[in-house]
Amino acid sequence: MQIVKDEGPITGEQIAERLNLTRATLRPDLAILTMSGFLDARPRVGYFYSGKSGNQLLGEHLSKLMVRDYKSVPVVCQDEMSVYDAICTMFLEDVGTLFVVKEGGILTGVLSRKDLLKSSMGNQALQNIPVGVAMTRMPNIVTCGLEETLLTAATKLIRNQVDALPVVKEPEKGDGLEVVGRITKTTITKVFVEMGQGTSV
Repeated sequence: MQIVKDEGPITGEQIAERLNLTRATLRPDLAILTMSGFLDARPRVGYFYSGKSGNQLLGEHLSKLMVRDYKSVPVVCQDEMSVYDAICTMFLEDVGTLFVVKEGGILTGVLSRKDLLKSSMGNQALQNIPVGVAMTRMPNIVTCGLEETLLTAATKLIRNQVDALPVVKEPEKGDGLEVVGRITKTTITKVFVEMGQGTSV
């Protein structure tokens, strides 16, 4: 990279000569550096330094990861479900957030662990409290769309201090937003771990 930075554009043969290697030995390394975006190559011109840092290249890669490709199945409930049943559902489904929907999967609210903890304080009978009383209601819910990037979704999670976002789309009929998936902090963390391990994401 330093040779290309100092002398580019430079051909593969010239780089190999500087390093006392054969062109064939160098070819895989040049291919990796080009595919990674550190170097650019032009036919009959040679290699030249792209001028991009590792952070810039990572940012470009992240901006191509879309919510539609990483969303998971949403765990939903109806607003007449009791807080007790909602707690059981969270444990059984191993999630930290339930999306409350009405007919057609239209989002009406979000129920977080914090909401459930608040409802369980005191001596109230949890079987008698509907989740509609405890949930956060529309329009005070942060959502994300299928065509947003994971980076945008991650920014929303952090900025709004929530654990999950409902992935929504406009319904074919009627008003509101239809829940079609979820993006969580775990989703984002998993992507970063896979990237760090060199797994294709």
